[in-house]
Amino acid sequence: MFPLGSVLVPGMLLPLHVFEPRYRALVHDCVAGAGEFGVVLIERGSEVGGGDVRTGIGTVAHILRVEELPDGRFALAAVGTRRLRVTAWLEDDPYPRAEVADWPDDPDDPAAAEAATEALGPGGEVTVLLRRAAALAVELGEAAPPVDLELADDPGLASFQAVAVAPVGPADRQALLATPTVATRAALLRELLEGTIELLSARLGSG
Repeated sequence: MFPLGSVLVPGMLLPLHVFEPRYRALVHDCVAGAGEFGVVLIERGSEVGGGDVRTGIGTVAHILRVEELPDGRFALAAVGTRRLRVTAWLEDDPYPRAEVADWPDDPDDPAAAEAATEALGPGGEVTVLLRRAAALAVELGEAAPPVDLELADDPGLASFQAVAVAPVGPADRQALLATPTVATRAALLRELLEGTIELLSARLGSG
């Protein structure tokens, strides 16, 4: 397990610079095995030295590329593949470990599924809100996803793509990751994006 101060969601790229000895050991073991590790958000505290509080919902990361540097550090690129739920934390020896289970989305009822598909589709409310937030962020000179962003046809994948690029903080992104269904994720995305747009518009108006 790799606790971080940021949230990884399925489909999201994760570049890492690994320098702590225990995480070097983790990378060695992952490369020798299936090339996967779990990522969870640190809710409180600092992971360095232990004593941190970690979330119980995270994402499996698959290593795409790894380079060992001359001094033993690693530069690696991974991608989120699927959600996980921590069922039990084990001792942090030789690195953070946990027993986990895959956690796919629960099914939505037909009406909710149809509404979510529409909201996440081309011209849907979530896509429109993401583009509006991106345009405002660009006006403010901040990093933003492309204003012509298009989401995947599959609603589940589209929802996680939207979560990955939405201009929200780690706590909100974690809340989105932890939603049980695509429809609840789409609804929370709309709510958070509307709040973000209101905030960005106010900043732009006062600037």
